[in-house]
Amino acid sequence: MAIPTPWGTPYGGPPLPPVPAKDLRPRRVWYLVAALVALVLAGAGTVLVVVTVKNTVDAVDTARGFPGGDSRTFHLVRGETKAIYVSPSAAAGGGVDCRAPGLGSGAITRPDGSFRVTVGSRTWERVFEVRPGSSGDYTLTCTAARPAEFVLGDRPRVGTMVGGILTAIGCFLAAVAAAAAITIVTAVRRSRHRRRLMAARAPGPGWGPPFTGPAPGQPGGPWK
Repeated sequence: MAIPTPWGTPYGGPPLPPVPAKDLRPRRVWYLVAALVALVLAGAGTVLVVVTVKNTVDAVDTARGFPGGDSRTFHLVRGETKAIYVSPSAAAGGGVDCRAPGLGSGAITRPDGSFRVTVGSRTWERVFEVRPGSSGDYTLTCTAARPAEFVLGDRPRVGTMVGGILTAIGCFLAAVAAAAAITIVTAVRRSRHRRRLMAARAPGPGWGPPFTGPAPGQPGGPWK
């Protein structure tokens, strides 16, 4: 609302029209950039998780399993460590033994730590590791105190698996941080630009022409 004054043109005036959003910088396309960056990083994290889980599951060759008490022949390569898994994992608690004639003493060893992986609805636990002294075909025989099934698979790469999971988590965190940073910076800079444009468009003080007549407070003058 305009405020009348005794000097002519009143203070105030009609409100300034809003600044069009398309005139502000940086452009709103940076909000889309933030979403795309978050999507790419989150996608990379998801791929890492999927690949890590797939590699872990593929370490257990369930297609070449055999029941406890039976034997199966495998081709082993000198210097390449394989792992023997048993399911159910409860069977690993005791009474499990695996032998392969011709491998030599010390070729089959118990690992220092435990490792379990679920494939479908079954959980497999690593019970032995096999490192042959020479390449060839070896017949592996495994027994257990309770009904169980054995498979020969790849040695689990725990360090690689943990590294993949941590990298995936880092990608998810980076997605959130990058999207938030780009969005906040864009919003703040656009707000500052809007204020600068509004200040530049605002008219100067609305003083009218010089006042003529008696001075304020004098007979015949204003405020008397």
